[in-house]
Amino acid sequence: MKRILVCEDEEAIRDFVVINLRRAGYDVVDVACGEDAVEVFNRQHGEFDVALLDIMMPGMDGFALCRWIREQSSEIGIIMLSAKSQEMDKVNCLMIGADDYVTKPFSPSELVARVDAIYRRVNINRSHREEAKTIVSGPFTLDYQSRTVRKDGALIDLTQVEYHIMEYLLKNRNTALDRKTILHHIWGEAYYGEDKVVDVNIRRLRMKIEDDPSNPKYILTIWGFGYKWNG
Repeated sequence: MKRILVCEDEEAIRDFVVINLRRAGYDVVDVACGEDAVEVFNRQHGEFDVALLDIMMPGMDGFALCRWIREQSSEIGIIMLSAKSQEMDKVNCLMIGADDYVTKPFSPSELVARVDAIYRRVNINRSHREEAKTIVSGPFTLDYQSRTVRKDGALIDLTQVEYHIMEYLLKNRNTALDRKTILHHIWGEAYYGEDKVVDVNIRRLRMKIEDDPSNPKYILTIWGFGYKWNG
């Protein structure tokens, strides 16, 4: 069963989200605050595929909840709900480990499409864990079975989006990939967002794998086009 945790303090919005996700075939657990989300997550041993989190909540807000959930699991998909559309809010969501964001108001079709895209990626991760093969490039080793990336043997802590980007770059090493191609491969053809999400996640990935993120050696920028893996 496709399981999703919904945390939204506004009852009308929460009911709207829950109804549409259940119609789309999801098993939904909904709570009204971050503290309840933590309790439910722990009680059910984190057995959720996706978490849908409102940012502006009293007490533990969506940012703090996102950080906490990401510390518990690198696999779960996290989508943030926000009434704000400022660029910095979107960037902040991605920088703390969220996979996507949806700006209110949103349509049922957009919401379900975003959740479906994240859910598919979560399932791909699980299927890859069953494969016993690796990709090696320079000091890096990507292991499909454990869904990990190591540099010189040291484990790199990646979110599922960062892992997928790393995998895609390694599979296409020395090939220039435009932003739209990366966006569609990682987030799916139905993704409604901007390709800025690619730049933000590349920035995060560089901070984790490059010796000098401001002068990258492995993930090179192809100006006006996209990126390529140098290896």
